[in-house]
Amino acid sequence: MPNRSRRLLRALVTLTATTSVALTLTGVAQAQDRDPGTLVGSTASPAPIPGSVDARRITYWSVGSQNEPALSTGSVYLPPGEAPQGGWPVIAWAHGTSGLGDDCAPSVVGPTLPDRDFPYLQTWLNRGYAIVATDYVGLGTPGVMPYLDGEVQAHSVVDSVAAARELEPTLSNRWVAIGQSQGGGAAVTTARYATEYGGDGLDYLGAVGTGVPANIELVLLPLGPGVPPVAIPDGLTSYVFYILAGLRAAHPEIDLNSYLTPLGRQWVDTAETQCANPFHDAVSGLRLGDMFSRPLAQIPNVYGLLNDYMGVPTSGYDRPVFIGQGLRDVDVPAPSALSLAAAMTANGEPLTFRTYPGDHSQTFRDSQPDAIAFVDRLFGR
Repeated sequence: MPNRSRRLLRALVTLTATTSVALTLTGVAQAQDRDPGTLVGSTASPAPIPGSVDARRITYWSVGSQNEPALSTGSVYLPPGEAPQGGWPVIAWAHGTSGLGDDCAPSVVGPTLPDRDFPYLQTWLNRGYAIVATDYVGLGTPGVMPYLDGEVQAHSVVDSVAAARELEPTLSNRWVAIGQSQGGGAAVTTARYATEYGGDGLDYLGAVGTGVPANIELVLLPLGPGVPPVAIPDGLTSYVFYILAGLRAAHPEIDLNSYLTPLGRQWVDTAETQCANPFHDAVSGLRLGDMFSRPLAQIPNVYGLLNDYMGVPTSGYDRPVFIGQGLRDVDVPAPSALSLAAAMTANGEPLTFRTYPGDHSQTFRDSQPDAIAFVDRLFGR
């Protein structure tokens, strides 16, 4: 979908939101207004961050891949103590890959790696930041989550902050986006569009992304019959299936199934329902080259389509961005973020870029002191 079309989003949503929608979700009230960021309802969180004094699961309106109003869920976590003057500063948390099945939503089951993510998030709470955490459109709500669709994820993040402030009056309108892996890409793409999508009601300050999956669309271009001819790491195989499932849902016009073998269609179907950890195990030993009946390069304008779907922007940022990358990261190899950082630097974007010696998760943990210093400065702390 061309970026210029998405920039007409709010006008389009306003024009189409002329009928009421009755929701039958447990604990969720009826919604008459489908404007992005409109709160639909809330319940007590079944997966609170340790240390949060109040945790709510929210349902709210956002935007899907076809510019249509779409539901998303998420969570709101408050830190201990009294809110400061002006309200709690807000961190919009964009989670890493959890899977595409509705039972994979972090607002319901918590993070995929709780031993890693909970301490990270708790540190922010202990420093007096409230956390608003989207599940992304389609994860736990109708439809398939368009995995790595940058602008849909950006809408999910921005709209979660607006909805959370409708729920909780102690939240400030000042906020930053932070994310890891899939969420690192979501946070950085959010950084590109946050001011535009948030309007006058939100005061976006900047973003932090670690393990950012930039230029991953290039990896998809050579895929086809017999390519690659050998099994690749299980995590990377599962990511490709998630991308294909999301792309198929977001772009039905390309008829992705016609590029897949029966085995390929079976595994892309399976990807729509599987959470990350069991799916990584399930795809062990599969060869992606066996999944295709013809090359993806035959899709008309395939690079333009993939870049529009999942490309991380290299220009147009109006607030500071911090990116951290592990030099031993095999989930998102270092050249991914290095190429993004080079392009952003060449374009004069307000980027702070740091590398760390560890892998995907270790870099996430090791970068937090730098991320804290960066975010504290944004809030004038």
